[in-house]
Amino acid sequence: MKKIAIITPGGDAPGMNAAIRAVVRAGLKHNFELYGIYRGYQGLLEKDIKQLNSRSVSGIIYKGGTILKSSRCEKIKTLDGLNQAIEVLKEFKFDYLVVIGGDGSIKAASKISKYVSVICIPASIDNDVYGTDETIGFDTAIDTAVSAIDKIRDTATSFERVFVVEVMGREHGHLALAVAVASGAEVVIIPEVKYDLDKIAKKLLKDKQKGKTSEIIIFAEGAGNVREFALKLEAKINIPVRVSSLGYIQRGGSPSARSRILASLFGEYAVELISKNIKNKVVVIKNNKIECIDIKTVVSKEKPIDKNLLKLVDELG
Repeated sequence: MKKIAIITPGGDAPGMNAAIRAVVRAGLKHNFELYGIYRGYQGLLEKDIKQLNSRSVSGIIYKGGTILKSSRCEKIKTLDGLNQAIEVLKEFKFDYLVVIGGDGSIKAASKISKYVSVICIPASIDNDVYGTDETIGFDTAIDTAVSAIDKIRDTATSFERVFVVEVMGREHGHLALAVAVASGAEVVIIPEVKYDLDKIAKKLLKDKQKGKTSEIIIFAEGAGNVREFALKLEAKINIPVRVSSLGYIQRGGSPSARSRILASLFGEYAVELISKNIKNKVVVIKNNKIECIDIKTVVSKEKPIDKNLLKLVDELG
């Protein structure tokens, strides 16, 4: 009988609970013992671990966040913290650690995988995990952001203003790009591409001359200081520029149907890998097919932005 531990470290993403539910219930069908590690890697270091059963995951598929809780754990990035985590996993005699999280969580899991078998399930609103077309929570975050931007557009039109909407994305612009296309934004600014303020100002003034009454600029948080950008832009175009930061609302809320389905597929596939004694893999979706790739490959590469989406914003905006 295999002993499986499930952990949800780092930033939460809508659909994590659906993934936990899938791992637990699929695992029970294989007669695995399932345990939840609470509060992420910090909870692992503090041995905050409880056994899970079918009732433990009842009625959670529609809930946002994670029932296992999470936390930021700087210690796991140190050799001392890593060794402590490995000792705890060995003390509890876990055969596998299932990590449900984003890029940073998977990088920590990669180090653990040298000593304890690991399966990772990518869950992040940033969609920044290499090798997968989509991560759990990405679709929900897009919907949440677009819903807010649709309302902001109403105000922008009423007052004939430019709105700069800041979305999450400290290192990557995958979310910003998708939100920009889905919301019909005129401009998108992401960390991967240096913006030209003069070019943006020229475009907005040209739109104004054509009679356009509102402008939406999507700004990924990692692209710079959004308020400084807005002030400089306003000085150039002499049109009121307002900033709206969507913040943590993007990470919360009930997961979309797509996020729930993807989480369920990922969770069930993770258990199948474990049942076959396959280890140190990341579950991914490529061309609408669930598969897995080596964890070392995932952590050694950066996921490139979709240049087609970038071009689309420019052409349609």
